[in-house]
Amino acid sequence: QVQLVESGGGLVQAGGSLRLSCAASGRTFSSYGMGWFRQAPGKEPGKERDFVAGINGRGSIREYADSVKGRFVISRDNAKNTVFLQMNSLKPEDTAVYYCASGGGDSNSNGYDYWGQGTQVTVSS
Repeated sequence: QVQLVESGGGLVQAGGSLRLSCAASGRTFSSYGMGWFRQAPGKEPGKERDFVAGINGRGSIREYADSVKGRFVISRDNAKNTVFLQMNSLKPEDTAVYYCASGGGDSNSNGYDYWGQGTQVTVSS
């Protein structure tokens, strides 16, 4: 059974940084792309998740939402079955529940077949 467990969320002031981690188990990690999505407050749980960043299995191709380009960096450590999201220059509008997902590695949420439970990121102004 595939499991994805996010960690690293929390409360941070605007302009600060956080690093999210997602530990995966249950299948060959390096064979699948990974992605980070987020759901802003007020959105229906499980729906309307916005793409943040994606990375292919080898870690050679990355894709970012325009809203986070230049501020967020996605990376992965295939030896540790973990994907990371380094978030810098955080803004209040980055406040959301952040989910990692296993599958396509790009912005198409339909390409991911496993999702984590999410971790809350709150950015205060």
